[in-house]
Amino acid sequence: MKTSTEELYFASDTIDGIQFVIIISNTGIGEILINKKQAANSLSRATQVSADDPKFINAFSQLREYFKRERKEFELPLEIVGTEFQKKVWNELTKIPYGQTISYGELANRMGDKNLMRAVAAANGANPIPIIIPCHRVIGADGSLTGYGGGLDVKQKLLELEGSWSLGLFS
Repeated sequence: MKTSTEELYFASDTIDGIQFVIIISNTGIGEILINKKQAANSLSRATQVSADDPKFINAFSQLREYFKRERKEFELPLEIVGTEFQKKVWNELTKIPYGQTISYGELANRMGDKNLMRAVAAANGANPIPIIIPCHRVIGADGSLTGYGGGLDVKQKLLELEGSWSLGLFS
């Protein structure tokens, strides 16, 4: 997130059994923490407010709509802080349509070089604004679920919600 002089605020709420902490600056959402046991560094510089604070109402409302399958895209101001490469990867993630998944190799190809697969995977894992920047839509080349900051159970839940993952009970 930005400089120490910038005002930061955070609020938390539980939606569909998942604990969310959203950190917002005057510019926009800078971080979303999912089921985090440890506080992010930016939380120590942020002022806690309630989830119904006007700064947060729209963010939590859109997340609730997403979990009710009423929203497929988010319309929220973001403060995206990262390296230029990370920002390019995160921008590419926003192009993966709701209900679809791609592999890390395919994401690297979209970035212009399959040899960037490890760097792309690292940038994907460093995404500070999950769900809104849909890093959960990237899976292993063999179709397996791979790491997710909120936990693989949350990743599976998100993909099932979007209809791009099933337990394979009938296959």
